[in-house]
Amino acid sequence: MTEHSKTDGLPALDMPAAPQVLERSRPRNERMAGDKIECNACPVLCQISEGKSGACDRYANHEGTLIRVDPVLLLRRTVEAGAVPLVAFEGRVQPPADAAAGAPAPNDSADWNGDLLHANEVFVTGVGSSTTYPDYKPAPFIVGSQVNGVDVVTVVTEGIFSYCSFKLKIDTDRFLGPEQANVRCKGEVVGHVTTMEYGSQMLSLGGVHHLTGGSKKEGRVTLEVMETLGNRGAVELHIDGGSQVIVQAGRAPIVNGVEEQRMRVGCGSATIGIFAKQLYGQADEVIVVDDHITGVLTEHQAGRCLDMRRSGVKMRGRKSTPGRWFQVANPGTGWGGTDLTEPLAIVEGWDPELAWPGLRLLMTSTTGEHAAWYVLDEQLRPVEQDMPAPVRAVVERIGENCEPSLCSVLFLGGAGGSLRAGVTDNPVRLTRSIKNALVNVTCGGAPAYVWPGGGITVMADVLRMPEHSFGTVPTPAIVAPIEFSMRLEDYAALGGHLDHVRPLAQVLKTGAWHNDGAPTARRWAVGSTNNPWPLGHGPMLG
Repeated sequence: MTEHSKTDGLPALDMPAAPQVLERSRPRNERMAGDKIECNACPVLCQISEGKSGACDRYANHEGTLIRVDPVLLLRRTVEAGAVPLVAFEGRVQPPADAAAGAPAPNDSADWNGDLLHANEVFVTGVGSSTTYPDYKPAPFIVGSQVNGVDVVTVVTEGIFSYCSFKLKIDTDRFLGPEQANVRCKGEVVGHVTTMEYGSQMLSLGGVHHLTGGSKKEGRVTLEVMETLGNRGAVELHIDGGSQVIVQAGRAPIVNGVEEQRMRVGCGSATIGIFAKQLYGQADEVIVVDDHITGVLTEHQAGRCLDMRRSGVKMRGRKSTPGRWFQVANPGTGWGGTDLTEPLAIVEGWDPELAWPGLRLLMTSTTGEHAAWYVLDEQLRPVEQDMPAPVRAVVERIGENCEPSLCSVLFLGGAGGSLRAGVTDNPVRLTRSIKNALVNVTCGGAPAYVWPGGGITVMADVLRMPEHSFGTVPTPAIVAPIEFSMRLEDYAALGGHLDHVRPLAQVLKTGAWHNDGAPTARRWAVGSTNNPWPLGHGPMLG
């Protein structure tokens, strides 16, 4: 268990003496039971009894010492042939239960010194690392290592984020709700619908106004939604004027009780263009129904280039450019993201000077999930018939080209005072160094995109972050890992806390800089093959 001790200094280590600042900040005359410890890891300042944890379940009173109850997560690079990933817990190293016979024997001593690992194979993440609150303390881990002959520093902490949200990309043509509509969970507003993107609906959930600007219940529910989504759990949402949807990172959305299967290959116009040659000669007219742009093949430029005969179909809606129609129907959960259950409702009729009996008409959605085949009778009325096999093959090809419907969840957070103060006593230098590409920012070791402009606004895919990366504090706010890696010389230039840089081997042995000697729990994960190694790429290492 990681120590979050009662003093900011660590006299047992060879470093300059630091002020002995008590964790408890209450006036001396304010009463508090003698067997309690006040935690100042967040503004709530819980008074924790012996054997109990605080409101966040992240810190506890263990025999009069304030401890971080979750283990620090360490990443190890992809295991080389013949090597075995090591699992460390309570200072004891063990191979996994299914370790191959003949693998190198682990260090079985109670006091593990970290000698089994090379510095360029290990990365200390912010998961379980503790925080810098009340903002004046250096980050709990400021790790010095050497990578490819370059002296590197990684500043590791957990950030307490009030200014944060989750952006959801939901791959579906189904209508979820109008833009700007409220998104609710358990009746409380937790976000809103934002702009539709190509084949996907977008939601923005969380944010400081929902966390702290509404009722206490709204803040609690919002925090619950954010933590669950960040930790890859499922959440049920209801959208005003729209649908009920269950979302979970990496899983298909469930809209109104139906699990989505496909995202569209393109809008109606794009689908016409992509498959025009394959449909040429198989159908006399093709209409691809779409909430955005419905395509009509013989009027479309693709049909004109193929010298197709005009069919004379008369469409409902607003004509955009030849063969492209807007607003043929209302948004919904039917054909092509419209409210249509009967596709012929968008066909007003046929021009008798252009249409002819026997004209073959294919109507399909942008995913191929809905499709129907018609032939015009003597009165130019479409009569549904069995779809010919060659036409069915093209419809199936449309479906084959649709990617699986998934939910993507991205964490978006603004790094404020506590994060920056943990790195340097002149925070603007950190911001400038990041913008000058001198600092690599990661979240739990996963790559983070840093938004341009002022401040440090980072965004990371929760599926690329370690499992259970997110916690909460009841202020309410999200707790998320963040790491800043840079050359040692650049860390010195930005005014970093050089007195608290500690070699990786020492960090692995003793834990955080505020550890006063109790065992430190560690949890290992093998570096994801989807992520670049945090210390092995980019301008940081030239």
